[in-house]
Amino acid sequence: MSITQNGRGRRLAAALAAAAGVLALTGATAGPAAADRGPKPTVVLEHGAFADASSWNGVIARLRHDGYPVVAAANPLRGPASDAAALRSVIDHIDGPVVLVGHSYGGSVISAAAVGEPRVKALVYVAAYLPAPGESALQLTGQFPGSTLAGALDPAPYPLPDGSTGTDLYIRQGKFRAQFAADVPAEKAALAAATQRPIAQAALTEPAIAAAWQTVPSWDIVTTQDLNIPAAAQRFMAERAHARTTEVAASHSVAVPHPDLVAGVIEKASMS
Repeated sequence: MSITQNGRGRRLAAALAAAAGVLALTGATAGPAAADRGPKPTVVLEHGAFADASSWNGVIARLRHDGYPVVAAANPLRGPASDAAALRSVIDHIDGPVVLVGHSYGGSVISAAAVGEPRVKALVYVAAYLPAPGESALQLTGQFPGSTLAGALDPAPYPLPDGSTGTDLYIRQGKFRAQFAADVPAEKAALAAATQRPIAQAALTEPAIAAAWQTVPSWDIVTTQDLNIPAAAQRFMAERAHARTTEVAASHSVAVPHPDLVAGVIEKASMS
């Protein structure tokens, strides 16, 4: 009996060795590794005005669960050119390919930051601006009816180094949820209102110098219930950029109530 078992064992070992040789020659592998396309790109998330990096928390959780390295950058919100330079410094510390994601005004920033950067393999715009050279965020918003942002703003002056005065823009806390996050639970929206980051008014009127979406593959999430950037403006910019577009009935703060949808679009872009 033992001789028979040993013989079977030798035959089984020989068969497994032969199979392993075929797999090695063909480059095939077994199990989940067969679908592995190598290391995933790093996803860099750029928030917009009236928010901070924590607005991406739900998206980050989904991406990390799916094996993506993620960086949620702090956007200074001072102007597209200087904010893009700050974002480029973040990209410069990342090895390998990058997918840039911008929400709202963050779209203007990623459009500038990705110019001439070969490591950026895709751009994802989330309820965002995609300005062409010479255009500003304010100009694009004003081209289409539907934004009620102007009536919800709370301007606050601040001193500039040259002795002049600039203006920071907040959304009034009492109007924040209705204006920015209508589909976010009231408690969460109140927390976001209290922690919002202001944007320099000059940042919304500063014209874009370059637009990476003209050469880099782009994806766009259009929010049809948006009171900051009208859906018509978002569609116009997405179509002009030939972006792969997903529409969702959501407020401007779409990443908070719909993190899985946003993360799903980012993952599609990463696999392009």
